[in-house]
Amino acid sequence: MKERRAFNLRTPLVLWSFSLTLFSIIAACRVWKQMAFLLLNKGFKQSVCSRSIFVHPVSKLWMYLFAMSKLVEMGDTLFIVLRKKKLIFLHWYHHFLTMVVSWYGYKVMMTGMGWNAALNLSIHSVVYFYYTVTAMGFRVPRPIMMLITTSQIVQMAGFVIISIISFFWKNDKSCQITWPMIFLPFFLCTTLLALFYNFFMKTYLSSTQKSKWN
Repeated sequence: MKERRAFNLRTPLVLWSFSLTLFSIIAACRVWKQMAFLLLNKGFKQSVCSRSIFVHPVSKLWMYLFAMSKLVEMGDTLFIVLRKKKLIFLHWYHHFLTMVVSWYGYKVMMTGMGWNAALNLSIHSVVYFYYTVTAMGFRVPRPIMMLITTSQIVQMAGFVIISIISFFWKNDKSCQITWPMIFLPFFLCTTLLALFYNFFMKTYLSSTQKSKWN
């Protein structure tokens, strides 16, 4: 696109973002239903360790679709490139490694992935609705933008905590955990936590400080 004019893709982008909003809402509801059952009937430990979310016919389908959606979400990057918008490291790093870990997680029935899917889909419901609204030309208030980024930071912090807890459950017979199941999510979520935090500080707090001095 270096020597080409940017494409005007407002309508396709609105439809794209709204479609992913609907998918995220529906998938979140289906996955949360199984997670709520595990949490209320078997406790938090089994909600992390149980592989039933990969076995139950309904939740199995939505976990598969969740993993596949990470490839579909690469379309976000395509829209950025075709519209010649700024493509930051956080964006493509986040999309690519999340796809790899999600595919691996589904293949090996990774512990904690139910929580990963439920929280990620819930936040993506809001994120893609935000993308839909901005693509339509509406201006989103700054506090809402800050809240969305904060929710992503909290999400990553939660995944890091689950990875740490999984380490202590490694030798428990009720938790079939391998080192890759601990290391991969921990590495991904730790780096994403740092990147999202850095993005928040540079985008919102640094600009706030500058505006106070000007």
